Amino acid sequence: MLTVGLTGGIGAGKSEVSRLLVERGAVLIDADRIAREVVAPGTPGLAAVVEAFGEQVLAPDGGLDRPRLGSIVFADPEKLAVLNSIVHPLVGARSRELEAAAAEDAVVVHDVPLLTENGLAPLYDVVIVVDAAPETQLDRLVRLRGMTEEDARARMAAQASREKRREIADIVIDNDVPLAELERRVGDVWAELVRRARAPEDAARE
Repeated sequence: MLTVGLTGGIGAGKSEVSRLLVERGAVLIDADRIAREVVAPGTPGLAAVVEAFGEQVLAPDGGLDRPRLGSIVFADPEKLAVLNSIVHPLVGARSRELEAAAAEDAVVVHDVPLLTENGLAPLYDVVIVVDAAPETQLDRLVRLRGMTEEDARARMAAQASREKRREIADIVIDNDVPLAELERRVGDVWAELVRRARAPEDAARE
């Protein structure tokens, strides 16, 4: 098994790259999706969040009111740390379960938006960073996601710098290109990942 950490700045195209890798046979473990699952209604995770922040963070349907919780924690680093101390261990445990269920020769891609910021690179055999120029990111966020330019710039500024992301990368996928060229680049990367995943088997046969 080869474990891959996949990250990239907002608007760089990480989701598209993860989709293309899954098409080629990767097992995808999406940290954002798991983070939502571990605080779904009826979970111990949601109960712990409510205990820490009060019932004000619940929506009328009993689920988590994410905008409300976000407005509480993102203005207060200590409260954000409390939330992370609840959610991150649950996400880590679920990610390990999913990884353990994958085939021995699988390429397991962990889609982790804050991989750089949280210093998680050492957890993976290979780190892939999807990279795009800041002006490309800004254009995609405004044109495709409907953000204001001010909001888009603030979201970009809140993340690790482009240089910091590239520093931890074993493989950089430059995504200032049309989709057809991105598909070709991802195909090349996939071939390399499969080669690395099979390397231990090949060594065992020799």
